Amino acid sequence: MGLKIYNTLTRKKEPFVPVNPGKIGMYVCGVTVYDMCHIGHARSVVLFDVIYRYLVKTGLDVNYIRNFTDIDDKIINRANSLGEDWKQLAERYVKEFHVDMDALGVKRPNIEPKATDHIQDIISLIAALIDTGHAYEANGDVMFSVTSFSTYGKLSGKKTEDLVSGARVEVDEKKKDPLDFALWKAAKIGEPFWNSPWGPGRPGWHIECSAMSMRYLGPTFDIHGGGADLTFPHHENEIAQSEAATGEPFAKYWIHNGFVNIRSEKMSKSLGNVLNIRDILKETHPETLRLFLLSSHYRSPLDFSDTSIKEASVGLERLYAALSSLEELERSDGEISSLPEELSNLEKRFREAMDDDFNTPKGLAIMFEASRAINRIHTESGGNKEKIPSPDLLEKARKELLGWAQDVFGILNETSQDFLERARKSGAIELGISEDEIRELLDQRTEARKARNFKLADEIRDKLLSWGILIEDGPKGSIWRVKE
Repeated sequence: MGLKIYNTLTRKKEPFVPVNPGKIGMYVCGVTVYDMCHIGHARSVVLFDVIYRYLVKTGLDVNYIRNFTDIDDKIINRANSLGEDWKQLAERYVKEFHVDMDALGVKRPNIEPKATDHIQDIISLIAALIDTGHAYEANGDVMFSVTSFSTYGKLSGKKTEDLVSGARVEVDEKKKDPLDFALWKAAKIGEPFWNSPWGPGRPGWHIECSAMSMRYLGPTFDIHGGGADLTFPHHENEIAQSEAATGEPFAKYWIHNGFVNIRSEKMSKSLGNVLNIRDILKETHPETLRLFLLSSHYRSPLDFSDTSIKEASVGLERLYAALSSLEELERSDGEISSLPEELSNLEKRFREAMDDDFNTPKGLAIMFEASRAINRIHTESGGNKEKIPSPDLLEKARKELLGWAQDVFGILNETSQDFLERARKSGAIELGISEDEIRELLDQRTEARKARNFKLADEIRDKLLSWGILIEDGPKGSIWRVKE
């Protein structure tokens, strides 16, 4: 069917048609480097990492740009509070960002520009806006004139008449209109500055991204992304200033990810519930966190809780256990010349899921369906070659499953043996169930199979597998053993 993307700009799913066939330009707003990254950052970065991986997987040539905002009020204020040089602070948190994202298996973009390395690009863009009458100087500041851009609000759906002065926007006597925003800020005493035609100062936040994206991708490119909180005013202002300067469309498709809540509450510093990635990874496997972040559609809210992380952990264990079973089946020299439906055409099914607006929950569901099919073959065959698909078919399924898990979702990168062995040694995988409880579940499964309720039987088997218990069905009934 081809890739379809929900475009925030048009508020509907649209067929993805690149500006230049076969070549994709993608710009994602990165972090402002003044503190450690939290799980909200992780969701956005991992989402666009998966989008980038998927586009590359499908054979497209992707130029992926993700910036660092390394000059900003927050950086200056944090540096002052710590008695630290602002530039050293920013550079330190760039490094911390990379530590976290490398731990999460995030691929580096093609280019990671910093705002302070593109001051001349920013100045040139501001000058063009003044020349075209869309910006004006005011005592060393330069302001963008919102009323000069007739389609302002087309991304967020906001109307200028509804934006109340003093409520949604800052009141500033330098502005001709309360909606106008700063492109260049005159230097204050003690603050960092760069020389410009309007005097010493520094760039505003919005103009940085316009200058950097157009520097590497041109005036019009394919995908612009970021968190939903950036839709207004940041991305709205980017569109206005970019299109006002060039007279051409800016980004063709706008992708925004939803928020992460913490135990059903909005994550915020005021509530004291901000969870840093570094702290989460002290107790959580990086692939578990990735699986959790991809378990909900990117446009939906995502709730972080002990339960949701435990579910993701169990899910990852199931996938690795199924991978171990699949490898064992390959060595069995099976004789069946076909695969179960859940294992056939994995490539096609994964592509259909991701082509539907990057539907990662559906993609993960396909993986779990495949794992259940693998476990079913393993337990019901009892080692009988006549009930096991041939090695070449199983190898094909394994390669397709791992290809998508590793190349796109960024999981299952360890060997099943290493993962399961380390998890058990660390206590991450325990039986956590008595022999009496195992026998009771086996009896329930036997009754379910007799009633041809195979869905319930599979659920019971998967539940036992999550505790490290393998079920083997034979002519004399089912037996269990601890998975090695």
